[in-house]
Amino acid sequence: MQVKTTDLCDVNADKVRVVEPGFSDFGGRADFYGIIHTVKCFEDNSFVRKALESDGDGKVLVVDGGGSTRCALLGDMLGELGVKNNWNGIIVYGCIRDSAAIATLDIGVKALDTVPLKSNKRNEGQENIPVRFGGVEFVPGEFIYCDEDGIIVSTENLIPLKVA
Repeated sequence: MQVKTTDLCDVNADKVRVVEPGFSDFGGRADFYGIIHTVKCFEDNSFVRKALESDGDGKVLVVDGGGSTRCALLGDMLGELGVKNNWNGIIVYGCIRDSAAIATLDIGVKALDTVPLKSNKRNEGQENIPVRFGGVEFVPGEFIYCDEDGIIVSTENLIPLKVA
């Protein structure tokens, strides 16, 4: 099913939180949605890898990288891991790399920008906690919807999802 954030906002204005603009599309899917799973990390993608190694069926990984543009928290190898483990999409409040390769993957990816430098690996971060960026709080277990027009979040399931 295709996501149209404009239509979802029109019908559910009182039920959605709209993320401030600033994210670009990088993945092979422009529209995607799912249950929020979060990672909070800063210039260390160890917890991003850990999350993407798990089953992502019906989920979107939301990564709060603190908005850092000094290194990438996602590259083609982690993007491929997300596809392999059935993640619907990944949103990075920070940067990615290997954007040409990520564009060929069957996964939605939104991020602030690209940068060629990889992140540190110190195994520092937190998983599945509420995070806040773009003027919105992202709560694990809530729902996120993304397309070319933006990102919206809701406590309610606005599109029938397969929920395990």
